[in-house]
Amino acid sequence: MTPETDGQTGHYDLKQVASSPKQPNILLIMDDQHRYDYLGCMGAEFVDTPNLDRIAQRGMLFRTCCTNSPLCAPARIGLAAGLQPSRMGALDNECFLPRSVTTYYQRLRDAGYRVGCVGKLDLAKPEKYNGRYGDRPCIYGWGFTHPEECEGKMHAARSATPLGPYGHMLQENGLFERFREDYLRRARNGFIKDADQDSVLSSETFEDGYIGERAVAWLRNIPDDLPWHFFVSFVGPHDPFDPPSEHAERSRQSPMPAAIQDDMEGTPDWVQGRVWDMDEEEVAVSRQQYCAEIALIDDYVGQMLDVLEERGQIDNTYILFSSDHGEMLGDHGLYTKWVPYEASLRVPLIISGPGIEGGRSSDALVELIDVNPTICELAGLPPQENIDARSLGPVLRGKTESHRQEAVSALRNFRCLRTQKWKFVENYNDIPELYDMENDPQELHNVAGKHGNLVRQFIRRLQRRYDEGGWRR
Repeated sequence: MTPETDGQTGHYDLKQVASSPKQPNILLIMDDQHRYDYLGCMGAEFVDTPNLDRIAQRGMLFRTCCTNSPLCAPARIGLAAGLQPSRMGALDNECFLPRSVTTYYQRLRDAGYRVGCVGKLDLAKPEKYNGRYGDRPCIYGWGFTHPEECEGKMHAARSATPLGPYGHMLQENGLFERFREDYLRRARNGFIKDADQDSVLSSETFEDGYIGERAVAWLRNIPDDLPWHFFVSFVGPHDPFDPPSEHAERSRQSPMPAAIQDDMEGTPDWVQGRVWDMDEEEVAVSRQQYCAEIALIDDYVGQMLDVLEERGQIDNTYILFSSDHGEMLGDHGLYTKWVPYEASLRVPLIISGPGIEGGRSSDALVELIDVNPTICELAGLPPQENIDARSLGPVLRGKTESHRQEAVSALRNFRCLRTQKWKFVENYNDIPELYDMENDPQELHNVAGKHGNLVRQFIRRLQRRYDEGGWRR
């Protein structure tokens, strides 16, 4: 119903405006390098995530969501555009979101949404300066109306002068040099090897504390006269694993699951070259520190949920949680991402909100880019043509239990295709990999040499997926 003027002054009837149906708000919370299985709702009793679990209790947990690229910038560019990152030349971190590509942020803005963000975007990663207030002009072009783009943790420490709002906050509080010296020391020692050292900062001045505080303030103060989409993008639990001591103490003595042990037989040379020499105790400490960083993020998620409840907005707000890629965390002797194995490839995905039945989980194969059209559908927008992503709306509504027959992911040196039963990795200039995910979920036995017909079939399927509709676009 469109509100009408009073016919004399031309003013709108405010009572009618107030009673008009309101589009839902949409809160997307993303962190960086969070592997799929480090959530309480995924059965991980060793990590403290009561507030992320609250979202799952109110909605649907997707247990098999795969990133389209196990690396920060390509994954985030693909999500923004709803396209395979490789279609935009995004195959490593030296990439940009093309200006010619429509983002879902632009679509929401044009549909009347305030579109805010705080935290890491990585849509133009080679451009290192984020602006004093995180509002460089290109961000408005991407569709944001209320931006505060922050540096990543390593990014913030690379320069002798602040590169964005977080660095400026540290400088104003006399902490920038201390923070930077700590990160230069960690870089010399190896960011992974130095996991037993807590942050030199407090929880409030640690970057995820800063992002969390800014996010809570935004949600508390944003007017409720127009719908909003808010993208909160934490920089942890990305390495270095350096939680503030306040949070590190919470995980210090927690027993951690053992890493997957692997002799690496049958893996390509480029993967074997990434193996770290770490003993069991070092791996356990790195996992404890990683869990402490997740717990800090979870604390701020709880504050965000509380603000929405206090403002009476929780029932009209869709809440999504995910990550850009995972973290190997010692499995197969590997750390960080870059590889197509489960801990790197799979990410959390939880969606809750109006009309979504709570307490459910789905094993449907999902790609991270599918969040893009899902958000647009939840906002009431029509489907966007010529994108690779598919809305999860039918799964959320209980109309179907399946979504994709396969999920794909790629970087500059490999392409990967995962079905419910198989994972195939096409390594350029190296051996292929094939894993039986039903009988070998730890990916210990490369059986590509035993299944030549399957390998050839998966090569063709990968080719079809990455060529899909391309010549008509």
